[in-house]
Amino acid sequence: MADVARVAGVSHQTVSRVLSNHPNVRETTRDQVNEAIARLGYRRNSAARALATRRTHTLGVIAVNTTLHGPASTLSGVQEAARSQGYLVSTVTLRTVTRAALTQAMDHLTAWGVEGVIAITPQREMVQALAAMQTPFPLVTVEGGHSLDLPGVSLDQALGARMVTEHLLAAGHRTVWHVAGPRDWLESEARTTGWEDCLREAGAEVPPLLRGDWSPLSGYHAGQQLAGHAAARATGAPLTAVFVANDQMALGVLRALREAGLRTPVDVAVAGFDDIPEAEFFPPPLTTVRQDFAAIGRSSIALLLEHIEGRTTEAAHLTIEPELIVRASTARQPDSASSR
Repeated sequence: MADVARVAGVSHQTVSRVLSNHPNVRETTRDQVNEAIARLGYRRNSAARALATRRTHTLGVIAVNTTLHGPASTLSGVQEAARSQGYLVSTVTLRTVTRAALTQAMDHLTAWGVEGVIAITPQREMVQALAAMQTPFPLVTVEGGHSLDLPGVSLDQALGARMVTEHLLAAGHRTVWHVAGPRDWLESEARTTGWEDCLREAGAEVPPLLRGDWSPLSGYHAGQQLAGHAAARATGAPLTAVFVANDQMALGVLRALREAGLRTPVDVAVAGFDDIPEAEFFPPPLTTVRQDFAAIGRSSIALLLEHIEGRTTEAAHLTIEPELIVRASTARQPDSASSR
């Protein structure tokens, strides 16, 4: 670092501020230092830095079910936000959500000397396990709801479900059917609550709930049941619109309806949740709810750093708003649709 300071013609402290992305450095000075770093091929010695500052600049992340779009995208958003703040990330991915597995993960991260942990907690069991734990570092939950006395960041899942349901009702549908996610997922619970509350407040009939496991196959099976109900023209809630709790299940629903000879959206409108990259290429392009995973990552890391640096001790709960993305799968219905 002394060589960088000499070549750049600045002090050792200035080089340190540039390396830590301190805001109080003039751009011309920052450019001089970065040029000297590039010329000398300087690489920061993280071990020496940790000894000198008593800080490792390493954060831990605990995640579950990262093969699914939501948890995987949340993890990516958190990791990117941590890197942008100059922190390394040590990630533990759990196969099963048990107290023993969570304790082992915490022990692993403690051994790595992390300064704080982000726990991506979409399942109720993991939230309950966290509530019973004592950790030696600050902890922030992501997608764990706000039931714990811990700082946390969550997307407003219920609001997203309301947006979809209101959109479909406004398109002329008398009610909206729902394919929910697994029972033990907080996101599934919140989306179901938002859907049901919206229907009741609108004075619409609440149809029987169908449930899947987030997979396209489970959506396909639910879609077969929906198609059977629509074909039978059974009494009760008319089936002209379906809100599916995630886009992968919506893909399965679309296929089942198509195989049954039902057209989307002419016969049955379909909407999903997540806005996966493939959603706009579904046949037809899928109306869905977009989650801002980058904003979730930035907010969770900012909240964690506030606790690490002692700027707050409050268990703040931050909520990120979703965005409704309207596509061809829910085109407005003619007035005759409301009489079906």
